[in-house]
Amino acid sequence: MPSAAREPRALPDGTPVTTVHVVRHGEVENPAGVLYGRLPGYRLSERGREMALATAQALSDRDLTHVLASPLERARETATPIASAHGLEVSTDERLLESTNHFEGLTVGRGEGALWRMRHWAAFVDPFTPSWGEPYREVAARMREVLDDVRRRAEGHEAVMVSHQLPVWILRRSLEGRRLWHHPRHRECSLASVTSVLFHGIHPVRVFYDEPAAHLLPGALDVTGTSTAVIEA
Repeated sequence: MPSAAREPRALPDGTPVTTVHVVRHGEVENPAGVLYGRLPGYRLSERGREMALATAQALSDRDLTHVLASPLERARETATPIASAHGLEVSTDERLLESTNHFEGLTVGRGEGALWRMRHWAAFVDPFTPSWGEPYREVAARMREVLDDVRRRAEGHEAVMVSHQLPVWILRRSLEGRRLWHHPRHRECSLASVTSVLFHGIHPVRVFYDEPAAHLLPGALDVTGTSTAVIEA
């Protein structure tokens, strides 16, 4: 049975206070180092499932009324323990999908499929759009759209959206009014991290960031970006 929702939160003037937690999925089983993008079949590793449980525990006392996830397996698997802790179902929304990418299915290392081969160089010409995939502006637009939809549905309460690193990071940069193009190593969006957006009415007023699975990051695959846990390890 779903847990009973708390009384809606509001400011003294009656303006509803809503929080939407945007979660990145946990570590994926990917020993070959493939850039899997939207490819199906890439599920959480054992460590990734532990990360999902750690994030679910961190959100267990929150007033969650909705849990949405990207349709990809790794996002749904991360969302499941979060939803289960609150007696909720996981809904899926394609707007939370990973961005499209010219290099999907390739590897960053050696071999015929390596992305550094000359035939792929044309995809690197414009890092600002970017030329290798879905334009950052389009990613920001769809993520802002689903964020607003979830905020309306959870008004006065809290909700979770589970997505992927680039869409989560682009959403945050858009909310904070920063330029969308960036270096991937500078993303503050580690595995199973939580980027929380606080709304007063329809207005996002603050963004918080947390890493409930920080203790599991050292040694994990695909920890692109910045993380205190990895830097200090």
